[in-house]
Parts: sequence; C-alpha cells; structure tokens
Amino acid sequence: MAIREAAPAPADLEPFRRELTGYCYRMLGSGFEAEDAVQETMVRAWRNAHRFEGRSSLRSWLYRIATNVCIDMLRNVQRRARPMDMGPDSPPRESLLGPMLPEATWVTPVADGRVVAEHADPADLAEYRESIRLAFITALQRLPARQRAALILADVLRWSVAEVAQLLQTSGPAVNSALQRARATLRAGGGERRPDPLDVPDAALLERYVDAFERYDIEGLVALLHDDAVQSMPPFALWIRGAASIGRWMLEPGPSACRGSLLVPAGANGCPAFGQYRRDPSGGFAPWALQVLEISGGRITAMNFFLSSLDPERLFAEFGLPAHLDG
Repeated sequence: MAIREAAPAPADLEPFRRELTGYCYRMLGSGFEAEDAVQETMVRAWRNAHRFEGRSSLRSWLYRIATNVCIDMLRNVQRRARPMDMGPDSPPRESLLGPMLPEATWVTPVADGRVVAEHADPADLAEYRESIRLAFITALQRLPARQRAALILADVLRWSVAEVAQLLQTSGPAVNSALQRARATLRAGGGERRPDPLDVPDAALLERYVDAFERYDIEGLVALLHDDAVQSMPPFALWIRGAASIGRWMLEPGPSACRGSLLVPAGANGCPAFGQYRRDPSGGFAPWALQVLEISGGRITAMNFFLSSLDPERLFAEFGLPAHLDG
C-alpha cells in the first residue's frame, strides 16, 4: 500500500519563491506582476496543500500552479514591449517626448535580489544574466502563453520535454511542436542573431559613470557610452540612439532638470542599476528614475531609465531603495 506524503507546510514552499519569481517574470514581463503571481501561487498552494499526493516533486507542483496563475493573468491583456519596439528612434528634442503611457504597456525590470539564488555560482549567475536581460524578456512576450511557458521551461530552465509535457498536461510531440513554433517566432522577430554578451559590471566604469552623472559632466558621461548606445525612458515611447544624441538630450531644458541628482546603487535584470533622485522643492531628494545600464565591450550600450511615475508607490520599494533622501 502506497504511503501518502504529508501535505507541505508554508515553510516548505518559501525556498522556491526566488526561482518562481524569475519564472513568472519571464512569463509576464513585469517585476510587479511577477511578485503578485508568486504570491497568488503560494496562496493557492497553501489552500490546496492537502491535495498534494507526491506523484510529482513539490517543485514541479508549484511550477504547475505558477504556470496556471500566469496564463490566467495573461488572458485579454496587451503584449508588454519596450520603447524600441514601438517605433523608430527619435531626434533628441523634448517637444517629441509625447504622452506618458500606462504601466501595463511596458516590460519593466525586476530586482536581482528577488530572483537570484543567494549563493549562485559564477557560471549559473552568468547564465541567469543572459536569460533575464530586458531584450530577451521582451522577445518572450511575443509568444502565446503556453508556447512561452514551454520555451522558458525547456530552453531556459533546462527541463526535459517529458517534464514540460507533464507540467502542461499534454504530450511530448505537442511540446516539441510548441517549441518549434516558439523558436521560429523569436527568430522572425530578430532573435536569430544572439546579442553581444553583457560584461560583468566593472566597478571602475560604474564609479566614473556615477561621478559624471552626479556632476552632470555630459562630455565625461558620453565618453563612457558606446557610439551606438540607446536610451529609453518608459512610460514615454520616445527613445534615442547614439552617444552624441544622448548627450544632447541630457542638456534639453526638461531633462537638464536632472542636474544635481544623486544615484543610489541597486541591481536589476542581472545589470548594474541605480535609483536616481532629483532635488525635491520641499527639501532633500525625491525618486525620479530607476536606471538600468547594459554594458558590453567595456562601454555602456543601453541606458534604460524607468521613471518613478510608472508606479510611484512600488518601483523604488521593489528594489529596496529609500522613498526619500535627506540633503
């Protein structure tokens, strides 16, 4: 007679929270929604713990619940994107900035501390950084939900086709077909050429960046950029290409209000990140943007500025950044 395993307790589920957050983030393209999805996964698991019979591993059971939660959340919602997917680059003129678009429009970052294993070895960390970069997360959003889940499980998390089929409650041939279609979609969307790998963050480069930005030494900042670097600023669709154009943008009347900002280190999507605080008329410094930098070949290739107006109550809090700085 088979012995039924004891129902898992809440403490048994918590060790899976970080990896589930990474999975849900890849599925949903939003750090905020990933946190909500994992919380809902935990609630469903706690409520249904008595139904867990040990026929699969606890990890597989949780991933099945998380997949269903994400698919539910993806019903009847628009695909999240980046400004670079919305249209061509723009001249660096504030008059072209356009309206702010809703948070649900954008792929948004996730805090490394929410998804990276505490004691990840260097090889695992390098693989994580590539699988969580903003361009890849955006590409995943082009896929239907079940294809997306199959691709993440098989190609990112290295589950076998049999394991993916069991989780999705389908057959091995159906999973192989879904993977074939998903990979073709990514190739058609420009994913055929693998982007340059990201550098391990260079402390000296980041120190020069912070120094140049806080002094608002635009010439010094531009010298740290790749000639073809890009800058984006969700919730605005406008984006800029080229180090020289980014330098001109920094001196526009509106953006030049960033002069005198302070930067506080963070980590997002396996990249160096900074909370940017602008002077608050009532005193001190108020949150303005979460900057996520991508670095390759010893130069900054992308400056992704997620403005605090995306979600002023959550954005900085999600990254453990203070709500206000004295000064």
